[in-house]
Formats: sequence, structure tokens, C-alpha cells
Amino acid sequence: MENKIILDGKRVADTVKEKLQPRVEKLKEKGIVPCLATILVGNDPSSATYIRMKGNACKKIGIESKKIHLPEETTTEQLLQTISDLNADEQVHGILLQHPVPEHIDERLAFDTIAINKDVDGVTSTGFGETAFNFGRYPSCTPAAILQLIDFYQLPLEGKHAVVIGRSPILGKPVSMMLLNRNATVTTCHSKTIDLPTIVRQADIVVAAVGKPNFVQGDWIKEGAVVIDAGYNPGNIGDVDYEACSKNAGAITPVPGGIGPITISMLLNHTVKSAEESI
Repeated sequence: MENKIILDGKRVADTVKEKLQPRVEKLKEKGIVPCLATILVGNDPSSATYIRMKGNACKKIGIESKKIHLPEETTTEQLLQTISDLNADEQVHGILLQHPVPEHIDERLAFDTIAINKDVDGVTSTGFGETAFNFGRYPSCTPAAILQLIDFYQLPLEGKHAVVIGRSPILGKPVSMMLLNRNATVTTCHSKTIDLPTIVRQADIVVAAVGKPNFVQGDWIKEGAVVIDAGYNPGNIGDVDYEACSKNAGAITPVPGGIGPITISMLLNHTVKSAEESI
């Protein structure tokens, strides 16, 4: 399609981080260093990489990163105690529990133990409820990144038909709520949806959040639609067949370099905001 827009996530993320820098400096003048605590349970290499990336991003703008690495055999009770200690630590402004945790741990209970004012990754049930009711302090970071991208490129939402493919509690469901709160008409699709391609062909905006490489096909995309790929699969492959979908899309995110960088910038933004609200 002529005049297709490549939605550059790095450009959006850089803009967010540039605005954060003076806010961090202002906090430091008051003796407050924004601090994000990350908890990794076990030795999953992908999770360790994500934690390292988040730590590096913190360092670049002057946020302290407190890394806690717990062994694979950590019990639910031990993890809850670690989270409770961080909740009580006034030097810590944000808590991130890296997903997934080992199977024997009650992940939902662990997420919901995080204090709402430190839930900068938007994983608690309370945080989800606040987001759905349109007063969430810290929405889940990837949905927040999607809205940040839409706003940066001034893509119209009101009255548009958005189709979200995926219903996870930290991506598909919250982004559906956030788009609905911005007056889009939202269809949430999932593994049990009948005739998914036909539904996607009706979409003005497609959000792919299904966790399957190259899942969304080119002939599913109607002429001029906005395609936002929130998937990240091994080998830097998104959920959208980029080459095929580019032919009809009016705007599309690449993978890598699309939603990923903005997601990390949202985590930093929420941590700084939490530090500001702690004063």
C-alpha cells in the first residue's frame, strides 16, 4: 500500500525516556532515587535476559535497579515474604515479578501480594480493575505501550473497530478495556473464536497478542488497517506475518523495534511516577 507508516517504537520510547530524565533529576534533588525491584525465581534464560534489559534501561536514566534472584525451589510462602519485605521498604518504588515463575508457585497469589502503589508492571487484580474502570495508576506495561504508540502517531481511535487477538490478564484483556475506554468498538478474540480471519478483516485496528509466530496472515488485513504486533517469539519474530500484512496495512509495527522498547519505557515511567507519589 502507498504511504504506509512504519510505527517506530524506539522513537516513541526515546521520547518517553527524554521526558523522564528531568523528573528523575528533580527527585534526586529531594533526596529520592527512584528504585525498581525485580524478582526472578529460577534460572529461565529468557527471563534472566529480560531482567538484565530492564536493569540496563533503569541505569541509563538514573533509576536504581534492585535485583533479587531466588532459587528454583523457592516456595510460594517464601516468595510472598520477599514481596512483603519489598512492600514495606520505603526505598523501593516499584516491584516487578518476572513471569513465568516455576509451576509449583501460585503466581496469581504472588502478583496480588504486590502493593497497589508499587504495582508498576500492572499485574495485580486490583490494578486490572482500576484500569478497566479507567482510573488505573499503572496499567500493564505492554497495553500502556500500545496506547502510547497510538497517541504518539495520533492514530484515531474513537468509533474505530479494534480487534484484539489474545485475552491474557496482562495484555489482551487490559488493552481491550483501555481501547474501549477510549471509545473504540472492541472485539476480543482467542483460541476458541470461530472464523477468526473474517473477524480480523473487519478491523480498523488489529492488536496481535497471541504468542504464536507469524500467526496473523496478510489476507486477514483490510486495506488501510493499523496493525500492532505485541507478540515476541524466539528468533525476534512477532505474531504478525510482517511482509504479508504490510501489503494492506496503513500502519504497522515491526518486530523487533515496535512495542517492545515502549513497554520498557512505560515500566520506567510508572516507577518514576510511583517515586513522585511517595513524597
